[in-house]
Amino acid sequence: MSAASDPRQSFWSFHYLRHNQRRLEHLATLGFDFAGRTVLEVGAGIGDLTSFFVDRGARVVTSEGDPRNLSLLRERHPDLEARLIDLEEPPNEMRDTFDIVFCYGVLYHLADPARALDFLAARTGSLLLLETCVSPSAADELLRHHEPPAPENALHGVGCRPSRTWIMRELRQRFAHVYCPLTQPAHEEFPLDWSTPPPNPWLVRATFAASRTPLDSPLLVEDLPARQRRA
Repeated sequence: MSAASDPRQSFWSFHYLRHNQRRLEHLATLGFDFAGRTVLEVGAGIGDLTSFFVDRGARVVTSEGDPRNLSLLRERHPDLEARLIDLEEPPNEMRDTFDIVFCYGVLYHLADPARALDFLAARTGSLLLLETCVSPSAADELLRHHEPPAPENALHGVGCRPSRTWIMRELRQRFAHVYCPLTQPAHEEFPLDWSTPPPNPWLVRATFAASRTPLDSPLLVEDLPARQRRA
């Protein structure tokens, strides 16, 4: 594999490594118990987040849509089942469900995120964990855009920026209980005051949890907080 085509050149940049550290630090503060649970990780890239669940005793099936990434994912996690799943064209034959579906940093790389959410919801037995770039607008909107070819970008060249309102509405159509954390990762792409225009409106991120049953946590609310705090 040439250096130009090696996905590690993208996924192991300082920016990505720092960003992943902050996201996983935040996830660890939310108090979810992963021990013994089945987890489907979608859009895993080359597997930089996968060990978070393995180390906590989860039974993990991981997946990726880009064959180049999938090859490295399997190389790095040889003991795990790793599936080729393109969320723009989800496999109709896949019928198994998992306690937890983990979808971080994927939704905004899709042209049709609603179709992906249909698939993810059908695979979720208990809890969907979702993190994505969003439009900072308070409106119910979904903006699409073209992405340049890269291992970390849209597989089919078109991504999107859904607003938080759009995501909450779509999740509520598929889950009985939908939450937003009161906290945000300690990273500048995760804003704290949603009434203030962000420095870079194209790199604004938010996290959500959608559940089949109520979640009892002081860190989760069933609406969109106008202000959040660092975890």
